[in-house]
Amino acid sequence: MSCSVDELVRALRALGVEPGCTLVVHTAFSQVRPVEDGPRGLIAALQRAVGDSGTLVMPSMADDDDAPFDARTTPCLQMGVVAQTFWQLPGVLRSDSPHAFAACGRAAEAITRAHPPDVPHGLDSPVGRAYARGDGHVLLLGVGHHANTTIHLAENIAGVRYGVAARAHVRDASGAPKIISYREVDHCCERFAQMDEWLDARALQRRGRVGAAEARLVASRDVVSIALEQIAADEKVFLHAAGKCSECDEARRATVR
Repeated sequence: MSCSVDELVRALRALGVEPGCTLVVHTAFSQVRPVEDGPRGLIAALQRAVGDSGTLVMPSMADDDDAPFDARTTPCLQMGVVAQTFWQLPGVLRSDSPHAFAACGRAAEAITRAHPPDVPHGLDSPVGRAYARGDGHVLLLGVGHHANTTIHLAENIAGVRYGVAARAHVRDASGAPKIISYREVDHCCERFAQMDEWLDARALQRRGRVGAAEARLVASRDVVSIALEQIAADEKVFLHAAGKCSECDEARRATVR
């Protein structure tokens, strides 16, 4: 039996989602369903939960790194069916970047304004702006902290020395395509799962169920604060040990001395 939109809203409220907040959502709909009206029903529930004074934000990154990004047409299927549905809805704004986020609500324009493609998850990015607002929260629906982009924000704030070579296909002021090469703080994100233990130990993370999915809600500032504390103790705390993961090994090799 499908979970109704009203039931989803009640579950989100019970979890701690409050009207007026800026809510960054990462979700796997396959874990949440069945839901009334499918992905649109879940989006409707999230919009109702944050209310007219709140802002709903979702990742909207490009699937294809080999073509110039177009906010009006480029899909983000790898982000899931909810994110792919969300950016196409009326009233939703999408940032013009291969590392795009989409948003609707009070702060949508501020969240999605132009952001530098060569620092995808820094302070001057959608997740950085959600964090800076003070009312920013991260909601994980059916996914763990491996999907929590705000942890990458913490890595950038900390100035970690590891990273990988990356490139972004964008358009210049005249509309001509161009490629930007840069160094990105990136790696396998499996060890972001450590955040569960650290957040739970300080009662900074609320857990519950929304639809059929396990849900986690945490303030963006708490994510960053705890991650910064752990990075200060061990800069490579989020990397696998050498030889355990090719992505983390690549990031280690690119460490700036």
